[in-house]
Amino acid sequence: MRSTLHRYRSCLSGLGLMHNRYYASGSRRSVLRQDVSRLPVHQFPVAKANDTRVYVWGLAATGALGMQTSVKKQAQVFTDFVQHPSRLSFAEGHTVSDVASGYGFTVYVVNTKKETQLWGTGINTDGQLGFQKAPGPHKKPLELLIHPAPIDLSTAKLRQDQRIVRVAAGRAHVLALTDGGTVLAFGNNAYGQCGRTIVPNEDYFRNPVVTTLQLEEPVRAIECGQDHSLMLTESGRVFSCGWSDDGQAGLGRYGLIDNPGLAEGDVKGEQIVKVSSSCDTVLAINEKGDLFGWGNSEYGQLGNVAQDNPQINTPRQLSFSRECGKIVDIAAGGSYCLVLNEHGDVFSWGYGILGFGPEVQHRPTPTRIPPALFGRNEFSPNAKVVSIASGITHCAAVNDQHDLYMWGHNRYACLGLGHKNDQFFPLKVALNARVQKVTCGVDHTVTLCKAFV
Repeated sequence: MRSTLHRYRSCLSGLGLMHNRYYASGSRRSVLRQDVSRLPVHQFPVAKANDTRVYVWGLAATGALGMQTSVKKQAQVFTDFVQHPSRLSFAEGHTVSDVASGYGFTVYVVNTKKETQLWGTGINTDGQLGFQKAPGPHKKPLELLIHPAPIDLSTAKLRQDQRIVRVAAGRAHVLALTDGGTVLAFGNNAYGQCGRTIVPNEDYFRNPVVTTLQLEEPVRAIECGQDHSLMLTESGRVFSCGWSDDGQAGLGRYGLIDNPGLAEGDVKGEQIVKVSSSCDTVLAINEKGDLFGWGNSEYGQLGNVAQDNPQINTPRQLSFSRECGKIVDIAAGGSYCLVLNEHGDVFSWGYGILGFGPEVQHRPTPTRIPPALFGRNEFSPNAKVVSIASGITHCAAVNDQHDLYMWGHNRYACLGLGHKNDQFFPLKVALNARVQKVTCGVDHTVTLCKAFV
């Protein structure tokens, strides 16, 4: 065999076909040359700069996540709650510009070329999603929606050039803000939170009413507490109405207030830039970064100003926050509060899961949560938090990399961490998008995001 191979190579060499190249086998190997221009190329879709993504998680049984289009599937056990952030298909076919989470329902601001609409999904027992009826001849309204549907605002008689820019949701009522500074309110008005006269035994479900609120000047921001409403005007004044048994309206008296009034006290003459309230405690900050508060302080949310009376009905300046520096964002939970300073540090105090671990449940004054828990380390030494949010029992923070961190009570997996265990310190949530806004309901969470590519 070897002599045969030698004679073969000698023959090739004599013909000038051997160039000192040897192969492992007797057959010569060849190289396949392809025409690259003819190769098929798969074109991956690239997101536009203004493309939005909406991710939802938490309790799905109420329909607040809006993920199902089938009542049969909605009733199945495995759809009762969603443990991981799930991309909402509804937002793929609609341009969502704002979102708010209520108690078992969610409201979206949807933009079209001609107008702006409100869409809602979830619990509708108090008309917080307007009059909703299933297709067919019957006229029975729906108490629960499992997928977003448009909310009828025709009775508000908005001008065609007016667009809705913001939405806020409470326990069973909704506020919507137009670009002209007008506020729309609908849903439950049992405490005057919609800014109109309280009607005993009113049927909010079958006869939903949309109220148009026009204050002394245009409104630029809205906020819903549990059963009260807050409206921030262009000059920085705060108007409020609704349930004020804990003083959360800040109008100097307790009880039910059905006509929006001006909150004064220590905020009089101040230019307030933001207000926050998820339950019955209210925080506010001015353009200088000073902190103010009113409402319930049973867990020390308002510090020394509530030492003699835990229900503060007049806005007070909270001096214990001065050590935090200039405050740029606030979040008032059910029994605790959060503030964010200009350096991206988060401080918490009150009672509950404050972000310091399982052994710490109460802090009387603002205490900084370690920045390393929000992504600041030797690889990202300048990372900082840029916004914070809170529900009644769980919290969220977004850093400058648009990463989301959450902690608190994990009711029905509302933290999106893949389980239902409580989280005692901030932990990053696995989201395949850049988070722009997060809104926390009672037992579900919704984020408005931008795509990576």
